[in-house]
Amino acid sequence: MKLDPFYPIVDSSDWIERLVPLGIKLVQLRIKDVSDDILRKEIAASRSVCVKHGCQLVVNDYWQLAIEEGCDFVHLGQEDLAAADVAAIRKAGLKLGVSTHDGEELQTALSTEPDYVALGPVYPTILKELKWAPQGVEKIGRWRQQIGSLPLVAIGGLNPERLPGVFENGADIAAVATDITRNADPEARTREWIEATQRWR
Repeated sequence: MKLDPFYPIVDSSDWIERLVPLGIKLVQLRIKDVSDDILRKEIAASRSVCVKHGCQLVVNDYWQLAIEEGCDFVHLGQEDLAAADVAAIRKAGLKLGVSTHDGEELQTALSTEPDYVALGPVYPTILKELKWAPQGVEKIGRWRQQIGSLPLVAIGGLNPERLPGVFENGADIAAVATDITRNADPEARTREWIEATQRWR
């Protein structure tokens, strides 16, 4: 499966409405600690924008709502994966991405036959507190050897300047959150990311 190399992660449909029209073709909606009603509205609004602009929407964690709202992609961390009904996700036709941090988690992810595997944090990150130290670009190369042709997402502390090391070591996709959403000019930074990742296609 071919996925766009630029993979922003945002926490609202407002961000999706703001950034997707700039040319984003793969985006993750990652919202935490809100009610199901708000989540449903956010997913529906995000999906509408993504359909309009030919962008793949990946819903983080909430696989049941993703199914109910007619989405086509869900991303699960290891804890959420353990509690999820993978068979139901597959029966609904959703694609699946899975987070990994160590060898055991990689094997757990591969057992679900995911559509991509994410490795992180590659560099120090401020998106969320993690118990794992930065993985480094060398680990991207080891994951690449283990997963074969499966799409590999690098995440954590990335910026356009770090893309060469990420892609040269075997990542297919660069995921980014705070480098865009906390930038003084998110639109300009998004365009910079699009240009930088397109050079590696």
